[in-house]
Amino acid sequence: MRHNKAVNHLGRKSGHRKAMLANMASSLIKHKRITTTVAKAKALKPYLEPLVTKCKEDTTHNRRIVFSYLKDKDAVSELFRTIAPKVADRPGGYLRILHLGFRQGDAADMALVEFVDFNEAALAGSTKKEAKKTTRRSRAKKAETAPAAEAPAAEAPAAEAPAETPAAE
Repeated sequence: MRHNKAVNHLGRKSGHRKAMLANMASSLIKHKRITTTVAKAKALKPYLEPLVTKCKEDTTHNRRIVFSYLKDKDAVSELFRTIAPKVADRPGGYLRILHLGFRQGDAADMALVEFVDFNEAALAGSTKKEAKKTTRRSRAKKAETAPAAEAPAAEAPAAEAPAETPAAE
């Protein structure tokens, strides 16, 4: 029985699992998004997020701790140079997992793992939604009522003016 065992072993021995997670984390740091299975994506998230939190403070000690996990000098420097400044004000939740559907060959459930602050399409979409405050329906009602209210007021003085001019003559 697996009572109280929180780690997903992913069908691998511990050395293979640690090496696979280190390689996946390095690839994610270098490319900012990767496609993998949902189980591996869910295992990668608790592996990488503490390392991103460590990279907020650029010290030699933190660099050595992160390097002991990733074992890739380029990935460590990329993490501290480009990713850390972007996530400095975020309190956590640096990764996003999007479900893609099923893989063609073996029907494995696939997912896209990406850094939240590095998806320009999602960031551009969020700004458009914030700028839009009202719905089209409410704007259309306001636009229809305003010209309707102004039109009778404009016609009434025109009707009164011809009536006054013949009486004055």
